[in-house]
Amino acid sequence: MNDAVLPPAPGADDYLAIDFVNSAIALPGGQYVDLIGTPAGTNEWLAERGLAPVDAGVQEMCATQLRSLREHLRSLFAARVAGVPALPGALSAVNDALSKAPTAALLQWDEKNGPYRATPCPTNEILDRALAALAANAADLLTSEDAERLTACGSSPCNRYLLRHGRRHWCSVRCGDRARAARAYARRSQP
Repeated sequence: MNDAVLPPAPGADDYLAIDFVNSAIALPGGQYVDLIGTPAGTNEWLAERGLAPVDAGVQEMCATQLRSLREHLRSLFAARVAGVPALPGALSAVNDALSKAPTAALLQWDEKNGPYRATPCPTNEILDRALAALAANAADLLTSEDAERLTACGSSPCNRYLLRHGRRHWCSVRCGDRARAARAYARRSQP
């Protein structure tokens, strides 16, 4: 499954966190695609979004941590959409991820160009930085005005989230067509 088969949900271009929670996709017929289900898939997903170098060599432990954060974020998104309190464990996991990466840009010195500030990113910190970036983006979304537009796709079995535009409640044209077809079938089959 690639992005050409199922395009990013509305809002995923603005909020990486939406793209991240939507990396686990429920499809019709009981099919399920997890874009970060393997270390290689996780590495590819992170690299495509500028969160890790192509050759980061993500291991299963790192992929598991990312999948865990994704489920906590999905829980927070679901709570926000339903208007219910968030699970304390999900909040704790996101806050832990937020605190993983140092935020201070250190002073560096280049012999040609002089001083500049940069945050060092040794290989062993790639995962922490990715977790922190994803958690920060989710926190930004959940505390922004856009949070009012956050919704779950209205087409079963789809489990993706999107930012609602107008009356649209589907993550893709395919889901919208499936929902309209299901409604039409239900109307025709009623006595």
